[in-house]
Amino acid sequence: MRKLGVTVISLALASLMITPANAAPKVVKGSGGQSLSASITAVKSGAMVTVIGNHFDETVGIYLGFCVVPKKGAAPTPCGGGVNKAGTGEASFWISSNPPPYGIGLAEDFQPGGRFTKKLKISKMIGKFDCSKIKCAITVRADHLRTDDRSYDLFIPITIK
Repeated sequence: MRKLGVTVISLALASLMITPANAAPKVVKGSGGQSLSASITAVKSGAMVTVIGNHFDETVGIYLGFCVVPKKGAAPTPCGGGVNKAGTGEASFWISSNPPPYGIGLAEDFQPGGRFTKKLKISKMIGKFDCSKIKCAITVRADHLRTDDRSYDLFIPITIK
């Protein structure tokens, strides 16, 4: 009986040390072998989430942002941060290793192997949309040079606490 009590206590203590599911990185994979991961998926408004991309096609520019999840087949929009024309901010990023001339200095190059790491700011509100009541996600999509190409779209749903 004593051995059973020790086992129960050991199991209870071990369960306290398990990392909550929302703290585990979430990874999604694209059709071209690319992957997108987020350090956490349940956050408070204003939180910074580390987003890592791997194996992206370096010949195709992408937008990374926090957006309202669109209807199937539609582009992710609206997004927090909007179009990042200044090349600064924390809510959206343009990543392209071969931007058009006007994008040089605005778009950031992929790291070798189609990689990137960004800290993305998550907000409860995207314009008039409340992400605690509707579906919002960390998203990747092809940039404006391939506006209608949905094959690069990736979504990691985010829960606002």
